[in-house]
Amino acid sequence: MYLSPLQLSSNSQILMSGDVVVHEGAAIAPGAILQAEPGSRISIAAGACIGMGVILHAREGTLEIAAGVILGAGVLVVGAGTIGENACIGAATTLINPCIDQMQIMPAGSLMGDTSRQVTPEATAAAPTAAPTSPETPEATTPPVDQPIEPIEPPQPAQTPPQTAPETAPDPPESTAAEPPQPGETPTILYGQAHINRLLGTLFPHRQAFNRSEENGQTLSGGSG
Repeated sequence: MYLSPLQLSSNSQILMSGDVVVHEGAAIAPGAILQAEPGSRISIAAGACIGMGVILHAREGTLEIAAGVILGAGVLVVGAGTIGENACIGAATTLINPCIDQMQIMPAGSLMGDTSRQVTPEATAAAPTAAPTSPETPEATTPPVDQPIEPIEPPQPAQTPPQTAPETAPDPPESTAAEPPQPGETPTILYGQAHINRLLGTLFPHRQAFNRSEENGQTLSGGSG
C-alpha cells in the first residue's frame, strides 16, 4: 500500500471539543484534533504520546487511550473503544471502534474496524446454492462444404528385384576357316609337320645322318632275315 508523505501542519494549536480528559503526563503534538460528540468521552492516560496531526473522534461511547500508548503522525481513530497500554500505532493508520491489546504493534498505513467490506454469512451461504449459469453457446453455423480431399498415400518403399546370377554369354563357335587378319594385327602363323622337320634339320644337321643310319640298320636287319 502506497503512503503519501505527510505534510507538516501549520497549525501549532491543539483543538479540543466536547468531553476530553488529558493527563498532565501525556504529550500531544501540534495540529492534533480531539473531539467528543455529545454523550461520548475521550480519555488520555499518563505517558501517552499523540503525534502531529492525529485525529481522535469519540462517538457513541468512550474512547480510551491507555498509559504509554504511542500514536504516529496522521493517525485517525473514530468511535468508541480502547487502545491498551504501551501499544504502538504506526503513522497514517485508521482505527474504527478500536480494540487494541497491550503491547500490540500495528504497522503504518493499517486499516482496522472497517465492517463495510466484510462478507456476511448469508451471502456466503447463498453463494454455493446459486445455480451456475452456463455460458451462452454461440449459434451453430454450418461451415462451407469443401470438396473431399483424397488422402495422400505414403510412398511405398522401392522394392529391389531379386538378384539373379548374370547370364554367361555362350562361347562363340569355332570357325573352321581362318579369318583374315585385321589391319594393325599381327597374322598368326600356323606351322605344319613338314615345316617343323625342316626347322629341326636346320638346327640339328647330324640328326639326318643319325636317322639314315637307323634306317640302314633296319634295312640290313630286314634283308638278313
